[in-house]
Amino acid sequence: MRRLSNHLIGIQQGSHVMFSDFETGGPMWSGTGTREARLRVEFEESFKAPPAILTGLAMFDMDEGSNQRADLSHGNVTEAGFDLIFRTWGDTRVARVRADWTAIGEVRAVDEWDVY
Repeated sequence: MRRLSNHLIGIQQGSHVMFSDFETGGPMWSGTGTREARLRVEFEESFKAPPAILTGLAMFDMDEGSNQRADLSHGNVTEAGFDLIFRTWGDTRVARVRADWTAIGEVRAVDEWDVY
């Protein structure tokens, strides 16, 4: 369990279209095998420590003629941001994906700053 030692908790949320490969014939639509798309998300305000991140598929558009495989996760979490990561594999054809996210963590008090 992650225990927060600060009574000041911040929550930031967002939604991002990670890619739209249908129009351009990009790798998620025209490729095969293992594929990955990453999108760096920068927070509007930094957290005091890396926050907990929750992600979810808000919209996906996949070809009906292939298997539908999707893996949405996150990585490289820092106080300032994180990476949204979408993966697929095999013959799956993905036209576009939108991911929603929520970050929850400790924030600094207004009068708190680093002296050194």
